[in-house]
Amino acid sequence: MTTKKRTGVLISGRGTNLQALIDAAAKPDFPAEIALVLSNVADAPGLQRAAKAGIATKTIPHRGHGSREAFDILVDAALREANIDLVCLAGFMRVLSDSFVRRWEGKLINIHPSLLPAFKGLDVHQRVLDAGVTISGCTVHFVVTELDSGPIIAQAAVPVLTGDDEEALAARTLEAEHKIYPMALGLLAAGRVRLEKGRALFDGVPPNKGALFNPAL
Repeated sequence: MTTKKRTGVLISGRGTNLQALIDAAAKPDFPAEIALVLSNVADAPGLQRAAKAGIATKTIPHRGHGSREAFDILVDAALREANIDLVCLAGFMRVLSDSFVRRWEGKLINIHPSLLPAFKGLDVHQRVLDAGVTISGCTVHFVVTELDSGPIIAQAAVPVLTGDDEEALAARTLEAEHKIYPMALGLLAAGRVRLEKGRALFDGVPPNKGALFNPAL
């Protein structure tokens, strides 16, 4: 039997993507297990989701460490102490230091609520609406030192509908996030995608021949 990859999830808030990962990992054939949930916010609701699922949790407040690197050293130590193989960022509202990212290169992934490389950074949904975009979506990517710029593992498109506000678009996008994040983690844990020379290389993943039109043809 293949050993499941021990996965740490870093969160700062509700943990809805964490829940999607927990649910996927509960399936016997999923190649990863969620072994640690770490938050920089002591009362993050996602910690309760982890505890309910019997997953170890840890809180490391980001204030009072003198530098971003000092905080990241503590996070890195907690992950290594838990024998973590892979790390998922799921609403972790901290920019990680270059040294941390390099230590976990190829093992660290993030989900972002836009079709990267468009709309990097924060306040994505309002910027999408302000730009008049008709298709948005979400992206799972390898984390590199440049923010929201790592090689793409998976994307999902969602329509931007007439009358959408930021909340409606965010909710529709989140539904897609809950589908592709577990898929991307599964590919990484199974060795079916890897980071090599700045590219995401896939093994045995069939190409998507579909197309999305908005408005419909």
